[in-house]
Amino acid sequence: MLRITDARTGDLVNAAPARRGLTRVEAHTQGFDPTNLRVLLVADLLVRALELGGTPVWALLTGERQQAELRAAGAALGVRPFEDAGDVGAGLGEAQVLHVVSEGGATPGGVRVAVAPVHGEPDDADPAVLRLALLARPRGEPVTADAAALGDAAATLAGWRRAVAGWARRPSRPVPDPVRADLRTAWEGDLDTAGVLDVLHAVAADPDLADGARFETYAYADRLLGLDLTRDLGAPA
Repeated sequence: MLRITDARTGDLVNAAPARRGLTRVEAHTQGFDPTNLRVLLVADLLVRALELGGTPVWALLTGERQQAELRAAGAALGVRPFEDAGDVGAGLGEAQVLHVVSEGGATPGGVRVAVAPVHGEPDDADPAVLRLALLARPRGEPVTADAAALGDAAATLAGWRRAVAGWARRPSRPVPDPVRADLRTAWEGDLDTAGVLDVLHAVAADPDLADGARFETYAYADRLLGLDLTRDLGAPA
């Protein structure tokens, strides 16, 4: 079960306390900049993690300005559509509401998931590369999206996509149970995407894993990460 830190209390709480109960994830933004884009990304990750656990989710976006620009940048980053919170009322049968906010930003009642700022102006970055750079740090830690960080993310993403395309040519094998458990422990433990990436690095380096198992592991983890790791399937070797 996904547990998340409530920024109001510092306590870990169940993100979906009622089994199969509807959970509302509401992203609170204050304009269009890299920090607000990270808020939207974290909300997207929460939605994905909850859905992977079988929880129905209602995803909403509320903000003061520049919503069209933020939505467009989010879509390029792989964020799935969020409804406009101003157009809807309270959800029927909601078991939980998770408010994703920037540090020092909105202070709604209920569980708050705080997101640290992004430093730098990565305007020309490939969206998938920027997404990986943001995933590589815990959401409570600031990110500096400079040339070094984006360069590292670009190299990692290109290498992983190339490797996944190669592994796909081998016989399929299931995700090993210990690896699946490690992935779930990471993302269900306060949405630790950096921990998920660590598991993927370990899988790529493990000489005892079959390539088909590596492929299925990366495809499974990408349901959360949203990095389009299988993009190069079928490309020439």
